[in-house]
Amino acid sequence: MKKPPKGRYAWSVTVGEKGQIVIPKQAREVFGIEPGDSLLLLGDEKRGLAIPPKGSLSEMFSKIFEEEGGERA
Repeated sequence: MKKPPKGRYAWSVTVGEKGQIVIPKQAREVFGIEPGDSLLLLGDEKRGLAIPPKGSLSEMFSKIFEEEGGERA
């Protein structure tokens, strides 16, 4: 099996009876996830689920609301 590209990871998780998953320790360490953190869970019926890194919500909103060519009324 080929080694994944640097900075790319894959982990396996199991969904419990209550629909909960445990984020693997290595993943929590790599992405700085701490107890009490809020995460964003995105879903696309064709592409699946994604859990972007913390802080990406504000980054995404900044990009969405960026104004091109000056102020808008």
